[in-house]
Amino acid sequence: MSTRTSALDAVVYGVDVQSGDVRGDAPSYALVRYDGDDVARDVVSHRKLRRLIDDEEPAIVATDNMYELAADKDELIHFLGSLPAGTKLVQVTGAQQPEPLSRVAKRHGIPYGKEPMKEAEAAARLAAHSVGHEVSAFTDTTEVKVSRGRSTGSGGWSEDRFTRRIHGSVKKRAREVESELEDANLEYEKDVREAYGGFANAIFTVEARPQDIPVSRNRSGDVRVEIERERRDGIEFRPLAKRRDHVVVGIDPGTTTAVAIVGLEGEVLDVWSSRTSDTAEVIEWIVERGRPIVVAADVTPIPETVEKFRRSFDAAGWTPESDLPIDEKQHRTRDHQYENDHQRDAMAAALYAVDAHEDQFERIAAKLPPGIDRGEVTARVVAGEESVEAVLTDLEDDDESDEETTAHEPRELTDEERRIKDLEKQVERLQSHVGSLEDRLEEKDDRIDELESELDESRRKERKEVRRNREVTRYRRKAERLEYERDEAREEVEKLEKKVERMKALWKLDHSNFSDVSAEKEGLVPVKVVEKFTKGAIREADDQYGIAAGDVVYVRDASGAGRSTAELLADFEPRVILKEGGLSDAADEILFDAEIPVGPAGDVAMQEVDELAVAREDDVEAVIDDWHERAEERRRDRKAAMVDQLISEHRAGDNEV
Repeated sequence: MSTRTSALDAVVYGVDVQSGDVRGDAPSYALVRYDGDDVARDVVSHRKLRRLIDDEEPAIVATDNMYELAADKDELIHFLGSLPAGTKLVQVTGAQQPEPLSRVAKRHGIPYGKEPMKEAEAAARLAAHSVGHEVSAFTDTTEVKVSRGRSTGSGGWSEDRFTRRIHGSVKKRAREVESELEDANLEYEKDVREAYGGFANAIFTVEARPQDIPVSRNRSGDVRVEIERERRDGIEFRPLAKRRDHVVVGIDPGTTTAVAIVGLEGEVLDVWSSRTSDTAEVIEWIVERGRPIVVAADVTPIPETVEKFRRSFDAAGWTPESDLPIDEKQHRTRDHQYENDHQRDAMAAALYAVDAHEDQFERIAAKLPPGIDRGEVTARVVAGEESVEAVLTDLEDDDESDEETTAHEPRELTDEERRIKDLEKQVERLQSHVGSLEDRLEEKDDRIDELESELDESRRKERKEVRRNREVTRYRRKAERLEYERDEAREEVEKLEKKVERMKALWKLDHSNFSDVSAEKEGLVPVKVVEKFTKGAIREADDQYGIAAGDVVYVRDASGAGRSTAELLADFEPRVILKEGGLSDAADEILFDAEIPVGPAGDVAMQEVDELAVAREDDVEAVIDDWHERAEERRRDRKAAMVDQLISEHRAGDNEV
C-alpha cells in the first residue's frame, strides 16, 4: 500500500463508464462511494450522477479519463462549473498524457480489476490517497458582485425615494461584504459604481476560491449577491500531492549543513542551511522536495557525511576531480541567490553535477517513447546502472495482466447443471431488462421534471410579460401625465413672464430715478387696476402687483360694495380711488370717514397696459382737489343738519313742557 498520507476526511466518488458513451445516448456509470472505511457501489445514469453530486457534495469525483464525463472541452468546462464549491474533479492517471490505470494502481498498491466497478473503486482509493491531478478550468480568483435585486423603475409616484432606497441597500450590503472579507484576511480589489443615493453595484475581485470566502450567493429584496470564479484560458491540471520529481542534490557538511536541490534541467529549486538540524531532519527536508538521483559534494573524495546521505537515497554520487576553487563556485552560482557560503558551496556542487551528467540525461530522454516518466528511467539508469532498454522492457512487463490462465479439459455438464446454467442466464437477462426498465422509468421521471420546469419557466415568462405590459402601460400614462404637466407649466411660465414684464413696467413708473423712464418728467402716475369692488378682486390685485399706501386705485365696477369691502380697501390707504359706476351709500360713508378721495374715472385720462394703467398727474390732482371741495361742502351740510336736528329736538322738548 502507498505510504502517502490521505489528504481527505470526506467522501470520494469513483466513476467509470458501465455502458454506453457520453457522446451517445444514456450512458450509465459504475459509481463507488468511498469514505476511507466503507465502500458503497451502484450503477447510475449520467443525470442521477449529477444529482447525487449536487446532493452529497463529495470532496472528490475521481475518474481515469475526464472525457468519460463530458463529450468535449466545452461540456467539460460546463461540468466543472456546475460542481459544488467544495468538490474537485480528479483524473487519477495523470495530466495531459495519462498512464494506464492498471500501472498507477500497481505502483501505489491499490487493488485493480478490469470491470468498470473495480476501476471506479481503484480511482476512488487512489484519489483518497492524494494520487492524481485536479482538473480545473477556473483560477483561484473569485468575483463577488453586489448589485440591485430589482429594477429602480417600479417605484410609482415615489420613484426617487424608491431608487434611493435600493441604491442605499446595495451600498450597505457592499460594506458588509467588505467587512467580512477584511475579517477573513482575504486580498481583494474593489470596483464601485456610484449612483443616486448609494451604489448601483460593487464588484470585489477576491484572491480565493468560493468555498474560502465567507460570503454566499443570495438574493434578498433590494440586493442580490452573485459569486463567480474567474475562467482560465484552457484546462489546467494540478497534482493533489506536491510532486516529488527526480532531482540532483548538493550537500556541504560541517558545523552548518547546507543543501541545494537542482532539477534535471539545471534549475535551482530550493536551497537551505541549518546549524542545529540532525541527519533525520536533513533527509526529511530533501524528501519533501524531490527524489535524489545524484548526491554531490564540492570536494574530493566525497565526505563521509555526504556518503551517508547518498546511501540513504540509494543515489549515485558525484565529486569533482579536485576541490572546486572559490572563484569557480562564485562564477557558477552568480545567477542564483543564497544566504551564506555554505549554501553557495552546496549549490555549486549540485550545478556542476548536473553539468557532468548533462549529456547522459539527454541521451536517456532521446530514447524514451511518449508517456514514459523521464525521471524514473533516469534514476534507474544513473543510480541503478541499468540500460535504458532494460528499464523500458521492465515497465512494459508491468502493464501486462497479472492474471494467469490455467489450461484444463472441460467436462460435459449434466442436464441439471445445464438447466441451472440456462436459468442463471435467463435471470441475468431479466435482471438486465429490469435494470433497463428502471433506467427508462428514471429517465421518464427526469423528463417529467424537465417538462414541469419548462412549464414553470413558461408561466414565469408569461407573468413577467404581463408585468412588463403593465409597466409599459403605466409608463405611458405617466409620460402623458408629465406631458400634460409640462404644458401647464409652460403656460404658467408664459403667464409669469408676462406678469414680470408688467411688474417691470410698473416698477419703472414707480421709480423716477431711472433715466429712461421718469414719471415726473412725463407727468404720469401708475394706476393699480381692480376689476370689481369686491374682496376677492382687491386681494387678487394685491397678489398680482401689490397695493401700497399712496397708490392710485382704479375700480372698473364700483357697484355692489358693502361696508367690509370698503374697509378692506381703506386699510391699504390709497391716494385716491377712481371708479366706474356708483358706490353704495355704506361704502361711500366708510371711504369718506377714512378721508380717502373718490372720484369718477371718466375725469382722468388713463392708458391701460394689460392689468396696469397710467394716468396724468394733473388729472389725478384735479380729482383729488374736487373731492376735497365736495368733502368740505359735505361736512358743512352735515354740521347744518346736526344743528337743525338739535334745534328741532329742543323745540320738541319745550312743547312737551
